[in-house]
Amino acid sequence: MFDGTTATFEMAKRPDTSQVIATRGDKIIICHQEQPDRALYLSLFGGRIERGEEPLVGAKRELQEEAGLASEQWKLLRTHNPSHKIDWTIYYYIAKNCKIVAEPHLDSGEKIELLEISFDEFVQAVTNDKLYSPNLANNLLRAKLDPPKLEEFRRQLFD
Repeated sequence: MFDGTTATFEMAKRPDTSQVIATRGDKIIICHQEQPDRALYLSLFGGRIERGEEPLVGAKRELQEEAGLASEQWKLLRTHNPSHKIDWTIYYYIAKNCKIVAEPHLDSGEKIELLEISFDEFVQAVTNDKLYSPNLANNLLRAKLDPPKLEEFRRQLFD
């Protein structure tokens, strides 16, 4: 029985996830997808990092499984911990100059269509909640208020 003489701390563990901003030329590739439990929505490629898997390896696997795409130019954009009470990290990667290397291997009931959009369309989609990514939206909204930061983000994606 807890008697208050020692500190206790409980934290839930959730598998880490990866999110990939894929580019080809001057376009960003996102997906229009449908999952068995959700209506149609826009999203980045990504998903759960398997136990023992390095985050970058998981990001590469998810990009190939969902889109059949691969890249030789990867960059970790940032990490995010959505909750201080859950041990969970989201890794945001940029995959530049993506190429189709295989057919997608989708999960049962999953439907994904690739869309190539401009940088401005991407910023608009993320900041208007058309593409659900709250952390990315927060960062892009702040960058829109500081044009040099928005331009720096554009350079990270395409230079």
